Amino acid sequence: CRAQGKSIMAIPRVSRSTMALALRAASRVQNMGARSMSSSWDAQFGSKVFTGAVADKYLKKQGESAALLSDPSWVETKADKVAAAVMEWGRDNEANVYTHWFQPLGANGVRHGMTGQVHNYFFTFGKDGKPNYKFDGETMVKGETDGSSYPNGGLRATHTAGGYTIIDPSSPIFIRGDTVHIPCVFISWTGHALDEKTPLLRAEQALNKEGTRFLKNLGYEVGGVQSNIGLEQEFFLVPRDAFARRLDLQMTGRTVIGRQAPRGQEMCDHYFAPLNQHALECIKAMQEEAFLLGIPLKTRHREVAPNQYEMAPYFGHCTSQIDQNLMAMQICDEVASRFGLACLFQEKPFAGINGSGKHNNWSLGTKEGINLLNANQIAKASGKKEIFPVLMAALVSAVDKHGDLMRSAIASPGNDFRLGACEAPPAIISTYLGESLTKFLDEFRKGTADNYAPPKKMLKSGVDIVPDFEVPAEDRNRTSPFPYGGHRFEFRAVGSAQNVSMVNTVLCAITADALREFSDKIEAGQKPVDVAKQALDKHWRVIFNGNGYDPAWKEEANKRGIWRIDNGVDAMGKLTDDKNVKLFGGLGIMSKEELAARRDVNYTHYVGMVEMEALALLDMLRQQIIPAMKEAALDCNSLEAAHKAVRKGLDAVHHEEDLAKKAQLARSLRLEIMDEARQACDAAEEICPAHLWPIATYKELLFLDQNQDANGATL
Repeated sequence: CRAQGKSIMAIPRVSRSTMALALRAASRVQNMGARSMSSSWDAQFGSKVFTGAVADKYLKKQGESAALLSDPSWVETKADKVAAAVMEWGRDNEANVYTHWFQPLGANGVRHGMTGQVHNYFFTFGKDGKPNYKFDGETMVKGETDGSSYPNGGLRATHTAGGYTIIDPSSPIFIRGDTVHIPCVFISWTGHALDEKTPLLRAEQALNKEGTRFLKNLGYEVGGVQSNIGLEQEFFLVPRDAFARRLDLQMTGRTVIGRQAPRGQEMCDHYFAPLNQHALECIKAMQEEAFLLGIPLKTRHREVAPNQYEMAPYFGHCTSQIDQNLMAMQICDEVASRFGLACLFQEKPFAGINGSGKHNNWSLGTKEGINLLNANQIAKASGKKEIFPVLMAALVSAVDKHGDLMRSAIASPGNDFRLGACEAPPAIISTYLGESLTKFLDEFRKGTADNYAPPKKMLKSGVDIVPDFEVPAEDRNRTSPFPYGGHRFEFRAVGSAQNVSMVNTVLCAITADALREFSDKIEAGQKPVDVAKQALDKHWRVIFNGNGYDPAWKEEANKRGIWRIDNGVDAMGKLTDDKNVKLFGGLGIMSKEELAARRDVNYTHYVGMVEMEALALLDMLRQQIIPAMKEAALDCNSLEAAHKAVRKGLDAVHHEEDLAKKAQLARSLRLEIMDEARQACDAAEEICPAHLWPIATYKELLFLDQNQDANGATL
């Protein structure tokens, strides 16, 4: 970013030699740590989580065992003993600080780590000025803070600010650094949920109640029902020195301008390619830090776009899995900086190449460990072959009735640029079941089949030395927003920067509602199979096994009358529709006031994101791009016009008082006015001499492989 010896950038660029030295040093240090960890990772896995043998060692000194933690009632009956054990464990691990760790509303894609926390030492000071260690059950279970300083949608104000953090015993306590993290919910003085987790726990409670009731009505008694998830987390790793020369990336996580590099993903040469060696060392450090916290990030691989990667864990209970995902995202962000890289979670940080998602693999299980979406497993455990098709009928009905809520749950700012763009499913909510399951359910509703046995398919490679191999009964459909993949559904449209608590709140809620409706009818005298047949007949339209990217599907979906909401701001508003207020209220998950608060927080979050993007674009135009073009003696009229248009559009957003209208104006500014400004900027980049162009280019940001020295340092 130099022009005849004069810097246009406000941020000084780190020299290549300095950056190389820093990266090599970081790599050497991290490699030593990686070797140390890798040699004994199995012994250290979960060593910073207060469960199992780790907890048992300290609880035995209190006359208890780790089994105590499996019964949530300990928070009321034996909190003092657990607190004493936790403090001793923390001190033994050089953690003398504790925090109540929670998930504020509206933190998606903005707040570092997306959580709230205040740190306190375990000790107080006595009269002699010396520290006195004390940590009792009441202190561990409950904290108090200012509820008005977080996004709250009007539920709190400065003069009515009380907010309380209450321990969530379903998610384990853990240590990171010198701090013991205590997972919590966040509740206002009036009892309203101020966080993402409380509605999820309420929805899980409703699912447990209605799922257990439903199975009992089908002759199968279980200890409880829960949702389990596995999250495929995608992200980009880009050179931090280039990141530092992009105001838009720093402030918003997205490039609001940027001409395409000569190479993108045209050759399909990035997906599952060998990992870039510098990025690999960074990802290994991320995984190993996660392993200490019991986060099983088993899988790592390159994704479709250049510099794009994915990590994925094992399946687990949804509440603890979401906590782990949030901490994993924070770890990725922080570890990347130590390697001279920046980790980008925003759904569409670069135009012209694939963006990132967070595929939410979702299933239902009993407390005894039976997967209710595994036809063979549930039939064997229950002796009831009809449970699987009746349950599938309930889920099909839930998707058809409440596709608006599923669309609302994924209405994040970044998904504006991603849904339906041949990299993520369209904004049409349907479900893919595959040919064999669809055929079975069709026969089931017609009364000609009652037992689903997934067919086995064997393939031959045509090579004698390669053995024949079995493949799933169904092919993979990456264009469906909610495909069945054999034993699970995959909510593919979820954005990479999202906290998926609301996504899973919706899935649990609509499932509980469908199971409740089925149970009501069964208990009123109808046969379970007849209830399922009726539901399938009514909601069959939502099953679509074709290509979701086919333009003809949009027209067909409209004819079928299934949910299609292209506008993300419109989708946000669906939270407070009468049917959804009735759904959430009837299940005890969220009141009308809580739903309205979330809707307004989503509107505000969206407007805030667009405002930051617009202001970044205005600054880049006025302070960097226009001066560079003038120095090159090139025409700036189109850039001046773009600056004026964006400023006018932003002013219109600022002057609008109605929150919903404000969000719609912001959407128009983002997708129309700013897009036109981008075209003007990208055209300017094309003709501006490279040595005068003031910001990092896509070529500098996206190709670690082509910009490394012999030691793997990216220059």
